[in-house]
Amino acid sequence: MAGVEAEAVRRMTGALFIEPGLRSPGSTRFWGLLVLAAVIAGAGVVGDSTATVIGAMIVAPLMTPILGCALALVLARRRQVTRCLLLVIGGALAVIAIGVLLGWIVASPDAYVSNSQVSSRISPRLIDLLAALATGTVGAFALVRADISDTLPGVAIAISLVPPLAVTGLLLTVHRYHDAGRSALLFATNVAAIVATGTVVFLCYGVRAGAERAHMRVGQFRGRTLAVVVCVVVLVAVPLTAGTVTVARDRSLATDARPVAEKWAATGTWQIMSVEARNGIVVISALGLPPQPAPTALRTALDDHGMRDADLELHLVGGRTQWCPSETDTCTVQEGGRS
Repeated sequence: MAGVEAEAVRRMTGALFIEPGLRSPGSTRFWGLLVLAAVIAGAGVVGDSTATVIGAMIVAPLMTPILGCALALVLARRRQVTRCLLLVIGGALAVIAIGVLLGWIVASPDAYVSNSQVSSRISPRLIDLLAALATGTVGAFALVRADISDTLPGVAIAISLVPPLAVTGLLLTVHRYHDAGRSALLFATNVAAIVATGTVVFLCYGVRAGAERAHMRVGQFRGRTLAVVVCVVVLVAVPLTAGTVTVARDRSLATDARPVAEKWAATGTWQIMSVEARNGIVVISALGLPPQPAPTALRTALDDHGMRDADLELHLVGGRTQWCPSETDTCTVQEGGRS
């Protein structure tokens, strides 16, 4: 594989290494775009608008310091690695904070239970890591090869950075802490994948040699650096594996619960809007007019169909949320669902 030219390395460092100082052009551009992307993503999630969320993905500049971290690792510039990591962490916290602020302003009546933008980002799986590895490879490849840099907008859409953080902030406001952690894990998965693939691509393309030809400072690259990057990806894969198993179990649980819920609703004038399962909890949304069917009857029906160990969260549209724990025959009213 042919190495990159000195001019290409200068272009890459100029694009990925943001100048220090809050008033520098690179910093003002990064923070300005990040705040706007966070607002767009938060609004898109609240409005359950896929198009708006995609717009936030294109605007978001978080991939710059993430790939910058990979380039700094390859060039063995510790100070630049630290700076890029701080930008990623600071940017992530800023997006979460904006999500929390939006969550306070626009209170969700159902704690985002029926929001497709939220549900698609709280169950990260191994397939998400695989997609992130492929996307990170394309992103790094596009930076090395200026002739295919027009693929970067597609990379921005494919990789999910700002939307999961916005979801994390919004879920924190409704006390869904476990799901907020899962969406944050999706962001961490994408960051680890981009850094790992970026490091490998930059090494394979001989970026270090190109930097030396450009008379840039290049430190000593040690094998343990690459080993640490690989270990981070492996560590991220562990909870993703557990998530994959959980998703498969939840899908089976939801499939079994739907006919039971529909039969329960048919006893009155109610209609089942959705049946989901999250982490072993059956979440059912029902719509209808008073009088409502007894939630305890649904709890008993689930028990009779082999779902005794699954908790039940019943959202009655126009009514209140009923929480029916497993191994009991009682239900209690909840104000906003459970985390």
